[in-house]
Amino acid sequence: MALASFGAASVLLPVVALFVRAPWSRLGGALSGVGASTALRLSIEVSLAATAISVVVGVPLAWVLARGEFPGRNLLRAVVVLPIVLPPVVGGVGLLVALGRSGVVGRWLHDALGLQLTFTTAGAVVATTFVSMPLVVLATEAGLRGLDRRHERAAAAMGGSPWYVFRRVTLPMVAPQLAAGAVLTWARALGEFGATITFAGNLAGRTQTMPLAIYQARQVDPGGAIVLSLILVLVSVSVLVALGGRLTGPR
Repeated sequence: MALASFGAASVLLPVVALFVRAPWSRLGGALSGVGASTALRLSIEVSLAATAISVVVGVPLAWVLARGEFPGRNLLRAVVVLPIVLPPVVGGVGLLVALGRSGVVGRWLHDALGLQLTFTTAGAVVATTFVSMPLVVLATEAGLRGLDRRHERAAAAMGGSPWYVFRRVTLPMVAPQLAAGAVLTWARALGEFGATITFAGNLAGRTQTMPLAIYQARQVDPGGAIVLSLILVLVSVSVLVALGGRLTGPR
């Protein structure tokens, strides 16, 4: 119990400190400020887009890792998990080398299609997707591995196509794990900083998400940075509390 209390306190202390030191008289102004509202809106848009992409791409990848039998599967899993353990700035540098205007693929995208990802909102989405997608992959893979496959076999034996079995049997059964992974992916994307500022830059109204706005405010206005941090904390906690039952599953 003592260790659990210590663990809870270590998480709560920074959040409580924000509330204690916050200049509450400035909260209303910060909420109505153009810069804060734009950064918050951009953060929500980027994090939701990154979550949607992560689910669309991550679920098939989780299926391959959970059900596939092929050489190099463990290596593939290690590569998928790598963004979680890499410093985000390293991921940002890697994205620059790969997708920057003079990058390995980015040069072709720019020359052939006129597409540039750096210093754009799309670049911010790419950066946040890179660092957050492993969470939905790992959660969904764990759900698939723990699934009782007799239900799938029964549906297949009754004539269900592979797509029908996946859509009507497998997917509903792993829905709690998928939902948990999606929420954690969104939360990670909402708080992403290092890869975004390295790959997409810190341009107000275009790539300056809330964490980047907080970082910039911290340089010149520590009180304002606390207020912006509180806004982000309140948004994140509200969503996580609202979806808390889906994170833990039925009791």
